[in-house]
Amino acid sequence: MRLDVPFDLDVTLCCGQVFRWDKRGEWWFGVVGDRVLKIRQVDGVLEFAGADAAFVQRYFSLDHDLQRISSEIGKDAHVRAALSEFWGLRIVRQPPWECLVSFICATYKSVAAIRQMLLKLSARFGEKVAFDGCDFYAFPTAERLAKSSLAELEGCGLGYRAKYVLETARMFCAGSCDFEALRKMPYDEAKKALRELPGVGAKVADCMLLFSLDRLDAFPVDVWVKRIVLKYYAGHFEEAFVKKLLCQKGFSDADYERLGGFGRRYFGVYAGYAQEYLYHYERLLNRKIEKGLRGIEQEAKRA
Repeated sequence: MRLDVPFDLDVTLCCGQVFRWDKRGEWWFGVVGDRVLKIRQVDGVLEFAGADAAFVQRYFSLDHDLQRISSEIGKDAHVRAALSEFWGLRIVRQPPWECLVSFICATYKSVAAIRQMLLKLSARFGEKVAFDGCDFYAFPTAERLAKSSLAELEGCGLGYRAKYVLETARMFCAGSCDFEALRKMPYDEAKKALRELPGVGAKVADCMLLFSLDRLDAFPVDVWVKRIVLKYYAGHFEEAFVKKLLCQKGFSDADYERLGGFGRRYFGVYAGYAQEYLYHYERLLNRKIEKGLRGIEQEAKRA
């Protein structure tokens, strides 16, 4: 499929928004719900198998107008630098159930740990799918997880999250969560409804809204985003608030809402894109700085 819009496959799949993709040589292999997909980008062409063009266009949000989004969120040098560095990064439209469970599991975990949890969960409860000479596992349905035991889920490395996944699966099967209804609700109402689910706090709700329910105005806040806001946008808050957050590792729900509310007001209807570009930019910038410092230390030792 020839691309007629900006898109960077590698950046989109490695920026921390999805967890079930692996790159093998030139190809990315991913499991999306019960579908296995392999895809690569060669110049301006996407080559793929396991899905049709309509699925690829929707999943990778190729309908999002990045030029318009860039003009809306490019309010300062910081976000413009991120846009320039990672131009073509797109918010992926994840299957709602998989997205919800993934981000419940993601709480206080590294990307590598999240990947392992979801792999074990899928291997234990998902259907095996043979593709391209390899075995993959579909993401387990809510019905299958609702019938599991707490011990079985804990055996997948979920820890205290096992209880939340089990209770959420049972509530979903009882009709307590309607993703399509949530998609149509105003932001505040949808977020409030999501937070009634076990294990769903403010950040998980915002991730769900942004990465699955087409709410591009959602602005998830984690420790990285907190650092970004305090580093580049501290002037938008009173000094006492900034000092308080700089002196503590985490933040309260009230602090979260202040930081997230700022992001939504400042960047507007595409705040989620600003968040993802800044998040990826800052993480890689930090890695480069750490790598440079290690290099300096090694040089000093050799000297």
